Amino acid sequence: MAGNEKTAVQPTRMQDFPAWYQEVIRVADLAEHAPVRGCMIIKPYGYALWENTRNWFDKEFQKRGVQNAYFPLFIPLSFLQREAEHVAGFAKEVAVVTHSRLVMSEGGLVPADPLEEPLIVRPTSEMIIGDSFAKWIQSHRDLPLKINQWANVVRWEMRPRLFLRTSEFLWQEGHTAHASGDEARATALEMLEVYREFAEEVLAIPVFAGRKTESEKFPGAETTYTLEAIMQDGKALQLCTSHYMGTNFAQAQSIRFQDADENLSFAHTTSWGLTTRTIGAAIMVHGDDNGVRFPPKIAPIQVMIIPFLLGKEEDGAVLDAARALLQVLSGTSYFEGPVRVRLDEREMRAGDKSWDAVKKGIPIRIEVGARDLQEKRIPVYLRNREKRDVIYFPDNETLAGKLSSLLEEIHADLYQRAVSYREKYAVIASDVSDIEQIFKVEGFPNPFVLAPYKEDRNFEEVIRTQFGVTIRCILHKNLPLSLNSTNNRSGDREQAIFARSY
Repeated sequence: MAGNEKTAVQPTRMQDFPAWYQEVIRVADLAEHAPVRGCMIIKPYGYALWENTRNWFDKEFQKRGVQNAYFPLFIPLSFLQREAEHVAGFAKEVAVVTHSRLVMSEGGLVPADPLEEPLIVRPTSEMIIGDSFAKWIQSHRDLPLKINQWANVVRWEMRPRLFLRTSEFLWQEGHTAHASGDEARATALEMLEVYREFAEEVLAIPVFAGRKTESEKFPGAETTYTLEAIMQDGKALQLCTSHYMGTNFAQAQSIRFQDADENLSFAHTTSWGLTTRTIGAAIMVHGDDNGVRFPPKIAPIQVMIIPFLLGKEEDGAVLDAARALLQVLSGTSYFEGPVRVRLDEREMRAGDKSWDAVKKGIPIRIEVGARDLQEKRIPVYLRNREKRDVIYFPDNETLAGKLSSLLEEIHADLYQRAVSYREKYAVIASDVSDIEQIFKVEGFPNPFVLAPYKEDRNFEEVIRTQFGVTIRCILHKNLPLSLNSTNNRSGDREQAIFARSY
């Protein structure tokens, strides 16, 4: 980028990526920090992204027999204590309710009436959902049981970042119980594949799929599977996790069933979740120095029509033409639904409206002016291209017929750009002995490394403490992985991704 080129966001990504990230969220009107430390306010435009996420997953969950439910925000402390690893994993993060009310004392409100048992504000729901599963499951005929809930959770966060790390965040968490370990593990992997489809086919984010190391897995799980994405600064971001629990939580919660031979057995359980940090991932993978660039399938608004009104008598005809275009395009469809098209009739300069659409990452904007009416053309701008790169269409119907393919072109281009970026900056190491030398070099973007690896907790601790690097995942050989080629394998050793992360 030329040094004197005007951009909507300052600083740019190259100048200060963390500051760019915060600023791009502000100019796109997505979210802001809340008065409560570590919490965020998701504004309507940002929340629409989460609503689109929820709508997509609900359809996919229903296809797989997963039903939505809701469980309490408050969890008795004794429930958390039932599973030792679970307690250790969350003890430093939980918020605790110890009193039942407030009273006025010496000019201020103070807690009163201590609770007989403290309540944990939900950090995750394995224990309280497991308590219900123990009541609902009696026979093998009750299995499999598949439940999902959309909820908020609380985990104290000392270094908050909007959408990435906040003390309270939104997520979905799925929980299932099965008669066999094979069936439960297959479900955990099936849900990981659902997440992969969302990441790549909706968010246009290429991912690495694999399992966490023993030191990084979910507290109490047998195996944790994950999807990891690489941001434009070279850092990794965990998009989701899917856990096979074995019978660990079933034993802690007494989730037992009578099998066909009338023997009592513990159920095999899973849990899997995805949070609002996926919004942060979309921002950091696709955003540029003019704002966010949302893939069409997740974008709150897919097409924005902007009438250029100059206070002249032609304005009426321009506005009529824009409204007629809105009506025609509203009848088109894309990705199993009507195209989300809007007409910007706000009383502000047309140029400001245009920049607003750019900053908000609206995939397609259409600028209608008097000259365009005279020349019988419709100027269309795609957010994945340069701001003034225009495509002209002769009439409303022709544009409507091409709209779906234009949106798909944008998705494909954003995805391919992300793939190309990842492959350009990936460092392929032949041995883990190279890793320390690679991460000694400071610069932008951060390096991330693909290397053969055999689990070694001491080595993981060394690279974590000295370089801030973790093993993001050990690659899963049976899932789509663009960089897990046979050329990168070394004997029987598995491949792992090493990176700094959010």
